[in-house]
Amino acid sequence: MDVIHSSGVQVIQHLQSNYKDYHDFLNFMSSVGDPRNIFSLYFPLWFQLSQIVGTKMIWVAVIGDWLNLIFKWILFGHRPYWWVQETHFYQNHSLPKIEQFHITCETGPGSPSGHAMGSSCVWYVMVTSVVNFTRPPSDTTYQESQRFRLVWSFLWIAFWVIQISVCVSRVFIATHFPHQVILGVLAGMLVAEAFEHIPSIHTASFKVYLQTSLFLFFFALSFYFLLKMIHIDLLWSISKAKKWCVNPDWIHLDTTPFAGLVRNLGALFGLGLAINSQMFVKSCKGKNGYRMRFKLTCVAATLTTLQLYDLIKVPTHTEVLFYMLSFCKSAVVPLSVVAFIPYCVHLLIGDPEKRLD
Repeated sequence: MDVIHSSGVQVIQHLQSNYKDYHDFLNFMSSVGDPRNIFSLYFPLWFQLSQIVGTKMIWVAVIGDWLNLIFKWILFGHRPYWWVQETHFYQNHSLPKIEQFHITCETGPGSPSGHAMGSSCVWYVMVTSVVNFTRPPSDTTYQESQRFRLVWSFLWIAFWVIQISVCVSRVFIATHFPHQVILGVLAGMLVAEAFEHIPSIHTASFKVYLQTSLFLFFFALSFYFLLKMIHIDLLWSISKAKKWCVNPDWIHLDTTPFAGLVRNLGALFGLGLAINSQMFVKSCKGKNGYRMRFKLTCVAATLTTLQLYDLIKVPTHTEVLFYMLSFCKSAVVPLSVVAFIPYCVHLLIGDPEKRLD
């Protein structure tokens, strides 16, 4: 692995030396791949446009990120910014210099990349959904068929441009090696494709959501304590991040492995609660749910509310309290998107049938 890592460091040095002028763009693309944007941006937009796509997006994001956590615990992947400081590969040669940025110092293991995996799985869901929506019937004309091929080509080119940009950005900031982002993209696409063949998630009861959340939580917790019993510390990467990050203020508790776990489980639990609530049935499943005015109002209200909601910061002085509040904060997001805000908009707009009467 040292040879692969050293080759990755050379790629990082090349990017940082020759593409420094694109620093702002690459930082932006790194934020595009941030798994947290799935819940605060992509999901609110898509759920009102298509509840099937929005629901699938949450399932894919949660299961994908959970698998990412398990893979990271199994693979023990190093991150470039600490590997260059601890490796004996260079022996008497001087250590290569790589620059760190304010988003470099993530605390979890590095392989596979969570940003690359989260970005590829969610964008795969979005692209395949648009492709299926625009696909013409079998008896279509030649012109319509050509138009579909053009749309198909544009969507998949856009998909790969975004994924490559996210991957390059993660390598540029020295938080991942190239092989880690490639593995993340491929794994994310596999997870998303798997959920194309699991239609039962769209009719799942709250019991299914609860059982799935509990299974994911206790499996991860059991795996953690099992390895801890045989003296394998799965939180080994946190100490390395604290030791080698050039600025302690760049280390954040919300990048630890368990922070991502509780955040995703909170989102899945909140979606299950919301989608099986009477507020959702009365608003999104009623007559208003099919009206474009209702959908656009919900999207605008949801995005505005979530931007304000994101300003609320969870206290980090107590780790257990941080995880509990992170779970609750994440659960509120799908509850707001699916139930609270649509129901309030429904009450403001009123029932179209009653107005006719």
